Amino acid sequence: MKYRTPILSRSLFELSVTILPFLLIWTLAWQLISVSPWLSLCLALLNAGFLVRIFLIQHDCGHAAFFGSRALNDWTGRILGVLTLTPYDVWRRTHAIHHSTTGNLDRRGVGDIPTMTVSEFQARSRLKRIIYRALRNPLFLFGLAPFYIFFLQNRLPVGLMRSGRIYWASALLTNAGIAATLALLWVFGGLQVILLIFLPTTLFASSIGMWLFYVQHQFEDTEWDHEPDWVVQNAALHGSSYYVLPPVLNWFTANIGAHHIHHLASRIPFYRLSEVLREHDMLAGIQRITLLDSLRCARLHLWDEDARRLVTFAEAKA
Repeated sequence: MKYRTPILSRSLFELSVTILPFLLIWTLAWQLISVSPWLSLCLALLNAGFLVRIFLIQHDCGHAAFFGSRALNDWTGRILGVLTLTPYDVWRRTHAIHHSTTGNLDRRGVGDIPTMTVSEFQARSRLKRIIYRALRNPLFLFGLAPFYIFFLQNRLPVGLMRSGRIYWASALLTNAGIAATLALLWVFGGLQVILLIFLPTTLFASSIGMWLFYVQHQFEDTEWDHEPDWVVQNAALHGSSYYVLPPVLNWFTANIGAHHIHHLASRIPFYRLSEVLREHDMLAGIQRITLLDSLRCARLHLWDEDARRLVTFAEAKA
């Protein structure tokens, strides 16, 4: 497929216009911290958008989609992983599992958001239902969960603990890079730089990332099936959304809104997904959700196997 071929000059351009503003805003926020801590904090939150874009470039590297060279993809992804607090080799493997199991009710649990069917939820004890409700609460999903995943879980190769030394090396070397970065910030900027710039940028970016991942698969007309009826192409096209965002947000999120296309062909660089939409306009009408539509998705928590849609807890009870 012609879209799968990365364009080196375009990849380098996209990397430059993401990394350089990120570093410049970081520097400006640092310089202004003694003048106005609140202004530094605002810049840190703005910079979260660039950190999200850095993560999505790392994401493309993990799919061998950003550069033509596998080695260049891998080493770029590993370096960016220090900025995103994400061990590249660990994430690449678990994300590949997500792509190969998305929408499969019999293979849930790796690289996805915990999702029960209505019948499973109703069969659980009262305590387990309360725990599941807590896990699906937006405050947990987009507040505590991102902190846990990026600051704690990513420090170990969770899910791949016995899968080989490469995953331990990935986690531990990423940790070393993060520790070195924090040490430099502490020595030259003090605790204030970490609390007012590093933490807000990273936390806000991780929450945005969690929201994007949620909306890409947790929408009303998504697709889930048990193994005998599950087809990976169908799950990719109908179990992933086309999240239509305003142009500015689409730029910061690196076209990841065209998630149904990405799941169909993950080797397409993010900057070529718009080409696919332009030249295959029928794809623009599949699983389309707008920014306003997406806000309603936070209320959906259970897969109704009879109605074949995600429903709210109230709908499941009724």
